[in-house]
Amino acid sequence: MRFSYQFVLLFFLGTILHAQEVDMIIKGGHVIDPKNGIDAIMDVSIDDGKILAVGENLGTEAFRVIDAAGMYVVPGLIDIHGHHFFGTEEDHYLSNSYTALPPDGFTLRAGVTTVVDCGGAGWRNFNTFKNQAIDHSKTRVLAFLNIVGSGMAGGAIEQNLADMDAKLTAMEAKANAKYIVGIKVAHYMGPEWKPVEQAVEAGNMAGIPVIVDFGGNEPPLSIKTLFFDKLRPGDIFTHCYAHVDRREPVVNPKTRKVEPFVFDAQKRGIIMDVGHGGGSFLWDQAIPAVEQGLKPNTISTDLHTGSMNGGMKDMTNVMSKCLYLGLTMPEVIAASTWKPAQVINRPELGHLSPGAEADVAILKVMDGEFGLVDTKGWRVDATQKIVCEMTLRAGTVVWDLNGISRPEWEK
Repeated sequence: MRFSYQFVLLFFLGTILHAQEVDMIIKGGHVIDPKNGIDAIMDVSIDDGKILAVGENLGTEAFRVIDAAGMYVVPGLIDIHGHHFFGTEEDHYLSNSYTALPPDGFTLRAGVTTVVDCGGAGWRNFNTFKNQAIDHSKTRVLAFLNIVGSGMAGGAIEQNLADMDAKLTAMEAKANAKYIVGIKVAHYMGPEWKPVEQAVEAGNMAGIPVIVDFGGNEPPLSIKTLFFDKLRPGDIFTHCYAHVDRREPVVNPKTRKVEPFVFDAQKRGIIMDVGHGGGSFLWDQAIPAVEQGLKPNTISTDLHTGSMNGGMKDMTNVMSKCLYLGLTMPEVIAASTWKPAQVINRPELGHLSPGAEADVAILKVMDGEFGLVDTKGWRVDATQKIVCEMTLRAGTVVWDLNGISRPEWEK
């Protein structure tokens, strides 16, 4: 009995001592957590994959202490417009083909812990997308389901009005509500409103938003009609700073003024999303728009092989462009974390509240001379650029640019 009592006492004391040590403390970083109104130098403690606390002087009793002085500590970034239905089908554009990208190689290094594939899959091939991308990624992968049953396969497939079925799309969305956060309509080249109307009908049936990459027609369909007669508050207008053929831009190219109804649409609740992409972000649109007060609600990349190797590059580069445009760092972080979480109805994401999954990005704003290029090849010269130093996904280090989470080598 004496041995048993000592063993229990030692076990109990060991448990108390172990309980004092958490998995990780990120020390002295500038924490920006828009949901909780935090914009200050603080520590963040993490244990068992969850945020334990955010506060001043949380100590150093941790398995791993990370010095984040001089850097920003923010919730893991949420990119609501990416293309990740990668595969090997010929001539299938962003639906199980070569132009889309496997998430983990292109998200975590940019601080992105949650990505939304934007319409790669429709109801006919969502299970293939889930098996290939969602089920094999450390990145949290969600989806906007394409109103085209065969997904974003390009060409004639995306013009097939007969394959735009609101009922079947909504059924698939509801059956996979854990992953599907909205409906996508894109690339339709014609005078009909059916693609948008079918997408909104599906959104109503499934209780989720619609994201619109407005197609093209000659003459262009009215974006005013789109904003006020077709879409609902909470629906998303991606590529908001684009100026492409056969689509009306938000900034009148003759007057360089934002069309007044666009401000009214944003006030109504239409979400203005950057959706940079390979052809949908122009300084000619973005600079006057932001100068006149049309700031984006959400920042996103439209990541695929073309955009990442062009002016877009990655999420932090797009955020750097928004910083150049005049958004403050808290505004940039809000539009990359908490606001997109709200837009896709995932309130458990995009913040550092105690108990939340520990998705965290540590960012550095570098001073220097940096060229930022739009999708027509025009460069502006910036003095600041955002770089991702480290990314945590559910409390695990999944990207560490300069080894700040690692011990220094001792000879």
